[in-house]
Amino acid sequence: MTAFHAAFKAYRMHQVLILPRFARLTFALGLATAVFPVDAEYYFNPRFLSNDLAESVDLSAFTKGREAPPGTYRVDIYLNDEFMTSRDITFIADDNNADLIPCLSTDLLVSLGIKKSALLDNKEHLAEKHVPDNSACTPLQDRLADASTEFDVGQQHLSLSVPQIYVGRMARGYVSPDLWEEGINAGLLNYSFNGNSINNRSNHNAGKSNYAYLNLQSGINIGSWRLRDNSTWSYNSGSSNSSDSNKWQHINTSAERDIIPLRSRLTVGDSYTDGDIFDSVNFRGLKINSTEAMLPDSQHGFAPVIHGIARGTAQVSVKQNGYDVYQTTVPPGPFTIDDINSAANGGDLQVTIKEADGSIQTLYVPYSSVPVLQRAGYTRYALAMGEYRSGNNLQSSPKFIQGSLMHGLEGNWTPYGGMQIAEDYQAFNLGIGKDLGLFGAFSFDITQANTTLADDTRHSGQSVKSVYSKSFYQTGTNIQVAGYRYSTQGFYNLSDSAYSRMSGYTVKPPTGDTNEQTQFIDYFNLFYSKRGQEQISISQQLGNYGTTFFSASRQSYWNTSRSDQQISFGLNVPFGDITTSLNYSYSNNIWQNDRDHLLAFTLNVPFSHWMRTDSQSAFRNSNASYSMSNDLKGGMTNLSGVYGTLLPDNNLNYSVQVGNTHGGNTSSATSGYSSLNYRGAYGNTNVGYSRSGDSSQIYYGMSGGIIAHADGITFGQPLGDTMVLVKAPGADNVKIENQTGIHTDWRGYAILRFATEYRENRVALNANSLADNVELDETVVTVIPTHGAIARATFNAQIGGKVLMTLKYGNKSVPFGAIVTHGENKNGSIVAENGQVYLTGLPQSGKLQVSWGKDKNSNCIVEYKLPEVSPGTLLNQQTAICR
Repeated sequence: MTAFHAAFKAYRMHQVLILPRFARLTFALGLATAVFPVDAEYYFNPRFLSNDLAESVDLSAFTKGREAPPGTYRVDIYLNDEFMTSRDITFIADDNNADLIPCLSTDLLVSLGIKKSALLDNKEHLAEKHVPDNSACTPLQDRLADASTEFDVGQQHLSLSVPQIYVGRMARGYVSPDLWEEGINAGLLNYSFNGNSINNRSNHNAGKSNYAYLNLQSGINIGSWRLRDNSTWSYNSGSSNSSDSNKWQHINTSAERDIIPLRSRLTVGDSYTDGDIFDSVNFRGLKINSTEAMLPDSQHGFAPVIHGIARGTAQVSVKQNGYDVYQTTVPPGPFTIDDINSAANGGDLQVTIKEADGSIQTLYVPYSSVPVLQRAGYTRYALAMGEYRSGNNLQSSPKFIQGSLMHGLEGNWTPYGGMQIAEDYQAFNLGIGKDLGLFGAFSFDITQANTTLADDTRHSGQSVKSVYSKSFYQTGTNIQVAGYRYSTQGFYNLSDSAYSRMSGYTVKPPTGDTNEQTQFIDYFNLFYSKRGQEQISISQQLGNYGTTFFSASRQSYWNTSRSDQQISFGLNVPFGDITTSLNYSYSNNIWQNDRDHLLAFTLNVPFSHWMRTDSQSAFRNSNASYSMSNDLKGGMTNLSGVYGTLLPDNNLNYSVQVGNTHGGNTSSATSGYSSLNYRGAYGNTNVGYSRSGDSSQIYYGMSGGIIAHADGITFGQPLGDTMVLVKAPGADNVKIENQTGIHTDWRGYAILRFATEYRENRVALNANSLADNVELDETVVTVIPTHGAIARATFNAQIGGKVLMTLKYGNKSVPFGAIVTHGENKNGSIVAENGQVYLTGLPQSGKLQVSWGKDKNSNCIVEYKLPEVSPGTLLNQQTAICR
């Protein structure tokens, strides 16, 4: 009786009664009434609703225990108690009109994991039951022996119970490819613009300089094909080289598509080779490779993280294989970069940290993949052919072919191998990986290479590599990568063979308006071939005392005792809600005489430390901060300030810091830094100002994404590889749950910048932000996009008046339980007692269809016209005659 009275009370209080699509077509009368046994069946007496049987709703469809009429309902499907998906399922009444039978197609059952062979092999079982074997509405128990279905009306759950012998073995996190969506056809554009204006008032080096950088990533999605192009523009007013002062650079163009039956992806155009066995290189040609993302979650790998420290407001840029792949502006102190997509495929990274005073730190971060272990029975492969590409004009473009193969065996062994073949270079690799259980995992391989260098000398050598990985859960220690590589003197890689001379470098002149000096970058000397490489990365959980990490790498060369060295250390210790961190970095390059040290300490205290837990202050998400950095050469910078977020959606970030710098190679100076960063529904913007001594800097930027689709153009935040287009016409300015700063535009469209490919993505609209005259049939939609897809999440909005209407038929009320529909809306509303019904999405005038039985006298039409109401009125009340 509780459910009925709660709904009835909602009517009396003029509150909004929102019934699910299924519940609008049902009413659980048994909860509020007595029952009497009749021939071993349950019978409900209509007189409990009305003394006049002529006025009573036709309950014949429910007298035998069935809780809902036939129809199509949105249900959650469970297979053997495990949630699988949500679908619109059609239900029909069985022969006895006592239960509902779900219509389940063979394709749907197979997509849920039921073996197709089991459905076909049960033809004899179907023949014994005298039922057709091709009908989707055939009861499941008649299609599979000992199977059954159960429909929970209240929860809208459809549970399938199927013997395990008929269910295929699926890994944890498995999502059937039949549920994957290729998305809509559309064009897209991703843009990112950053600018700096530096003013130097030094007596010896006065002047102004301006910098600008624009990154454009455009694309077109047609069916399963994804066409992508990436170009950049840079401007430098202080460059002495006119070609560098205003420069467009084309990065790459490619077209790719999934080959789902092979769990693979085909790429045509500019791409990069996999870095599992050989060093990753850029090339132009064709690539086909197995795709790990299509595998269940339990079979995925990892991506690397870069740590660094900035003394002041700094520009950080990352190059890989000669191309700029990342650029951003970071505030003073430690920073982390963990979203460089191409780095996950291997290849050394060159990280440049340019301070506001013109000083530069350069880090060379070697990166190798984790152990190449594969699960038993799984084969991972990659095949690429084309011509080598590089952003270095000292390299040629040799044609080559590369292949790699890995296969998981029983006993946790994975043999693997590969080859690279070009005119002046041939390399062959063979290796083995092993899961050691409690002792971690390792891989070991050897590569034989034959190379002809730029001076026409021929070289032959070998390179041996071993990698180890282990997590000690008991102590909280995680050794992410511990690798060692040794190469003989005659060993070179493919990129070495592409150089047009034996040694060289690229000169980057100073901008002319700062203390920046001439840079010599991309230095190489083939007489000093790589010898040994060691790297390790360890993180340690300290329980309630915080975390610490340590990473180090060393690259040695033949014919010299010098080496490249990188060391990073960090310690994070919380004191309640107060956090502290201590970081140290060290770098030394074989081609540089100076060694760079940097020690940094930070302290952060949230304002909420002094506030009550229920405080509604605008600064409850603000923090006070202090940071210190020391280059261990006498130079020190101290900064203190505040930072945090503002606005109800916390999408305005701000930071203000002041401090001083003294000692070392720079004169003492007062410094300051302030910034604003706004994340909006149509894009992001940022602006900042910093000053240090005689040098000041204004920087600014904007970024966002644009999708052109069949329904128009939608603007949003910067796009990821895979995204979701929300379509909710009529539901404008509605917030998207769990998305900062994102809401639907004036047409009801929005872009969710990221989606997990080949996985279920829950897209939810915040019903509390709907306009007074808007309601949604559903507030949650699930999409499962493929790689690069623009999945569309469609929400049906009911726009119109909300009315508590009293319906009269003749001189009496319309019977309790009658179903009311309007227009093309198939969702019905149920009449309560006294003929009252709550309706939403009504146009200003129209017709309502009312039905409470099968005969013609149990149906009528209501012609209504809503009265004008003042703005802000949530609910209309009126009485209408049904004829």
